[in-house]
This record gives sequence, C-alpha cells and structure tokens, in this order.
Amino acid sequence: MSVHRVPVVFVHGLWLHSDSWGAWAELFRENGYEPVAPAWPGEPGTVEEARRRPEAVAGYGINDVVDHYAKIIESFETKPIVIGHSFGGLIAQRLLGQDLAAAAVAIDAAPIKGVVYLPPSALRVASVALRNPANKRRAVSLTSQQFRYGFGNMLPEQESDELFERWVVPSPGRPLFEAASATFSSRSPAHVDTGNAKRGPLLLIAGGKDHTVPATIIKSTLKQYLSAPTVTEYREFPDRGHSLALDSGWREVADAVLSWLQKQSLQTTGSQGLPTHR
Repeated sequence: MSVHRVPVVFVHGLWLHSDSWGAWAELFRENGYEPVAPAWPGEPGTVEEARRRPEAVAGYGINDVVDHYAKIIESFETKPIVIGHSFGGLIAQRLLGQDLAAAAVAIDAAPIKGVVYLPPSALRVASVALRNPANKRRAVSLTSQQFRYGFGNMLPEQESDELFERWVVPSPGRPLFEAASATFSSRSPAHVDTGNAKRGPLLLIAGGKDHTVPATIIKSTLKQYLSAPTVTEYREFPDRGHSLALDSGWREVADAVLSWLQKQSLQTTGSQGLPTHR
C-alpha cells in the first residue's frame, strides 16, 4: 500500500525569516508529513541577505502574501495543512476560508476584520510601524528591546537576544496598516470568510502572556467563527509569549498541533484513505 504524505505549509509572520520554521519542518517530516516553509514575496533566501536588503520586501500587503501562498498551493496534488504564526496565522485563515487548505492552525494570529478591541500592549508593538505613515511603503525593523517586549517578554533576556540575532529581519509595514484600518474598510484584506460552511477544521492557539497578540484577540477571533457549522477549536498556553513557536518551548506547541491534526484524521495515511484530495 502506498503512503500519502500530507503536505504542510508553514507561514511566518512579521519580523521573522522563513528559516525560523526549520525545527517544526524537521519534526513534521519525522511524523510523516511533507513540510515546506516558503518565504514571503520578495523575502531574500537568508537572514543575512534579508537584513542587507530590507527594500526587497517593502510595500507588500496582506493580499500579496495570500496570493503568493495560493500560487504555491496550486502546485500540490492535495490541499495542504497550513500552519501560520502571527500575521502568518491571519494568512492561514484567509487560505482556509478560500478552500485552499485542508485545515489550518493559527498561532498567535494577527487580528482579522471583526476583531475591534486591541489591548494597549498590541498597540505598542504595532506602533513600531504605525507611528510613521511613510512606513506603509517601507520595510520596518525591530530593535532587540522591541523584540523582547513584543516576542520575548516571557523569556530570559539572553534567550530573547539569541532569538533576535538568529531570526529577526525587516518586514513590510503595509500589513500592519491594513489590519489597523480593517474596521473602516469594506474591502479589507484582513477579512476572512469565517462563515464558510465547507472549510476544513481550524485550531486557534494563544499565548496567555503574549504582548503582540494577547489572548483576548484570539478569543475575539474565535467568536467570529461561532455561527459556522465547522470545527473551530481554541488552545491557550497560559505562560507563553509571542515567541512560543520558536523559543526553547516550541516543542510543546508543536506536539499539541500534531495531536490535534491526528484527532482531525489529518495524519499520514495509506492510499485508501487520503483525507485531503481536492
């Protein structure tokens, strides 16, 4: 009997390079999946090059990123599972709502349209870009101190600094402006088809101590899905910050995702039981 390896697409968020998914990809491959972690449009191939050429990603918005990943997914024989962190979590929900994914996991996902209240800590992080309107067309960087507040607040300072040096790159400011104006835009790219009754299952994950996307935002996101007759589940890691997908505790989160996918019958199967064919 032939073995079907379910494809998994990892989508990173702002300020992290796609290589930051390396440990997840290795774990998922060991568990029988076929993982890929594509870069955002314009993103250079290495962290070092991304830091040297911030203009390469400047100006890209949410729709650009969704379209970029949609084209990648078109090359697959089956619908993939999409796992996204931060703005990658918003992208994952967009792809799921458009029936391009078999299932999605959104980890500390940026707020979708319909989420109105943003706690002060989230506004503080977003202000890195929003305080200057010109940043909508630019790439925006974080300092190590800004990273520690937004990502590494639950980590020892040394670990936060090490993650900053290893993975942090400039990112386009445009997605933050688009998310900030979503409430006032009828055609906001942050809109997700939360009412799609045919979509696959969705897992929303929150870090209870996250400054960038506090758990209140994820719980508000969950409410947007309550009218849909589809699987939408919530999992909170109460003592974790925004770095939960890449810090030393990443394995706990990854194992929880693997267990959830198995529960949804989205694990590697034989040829008689392909769960994700188009």
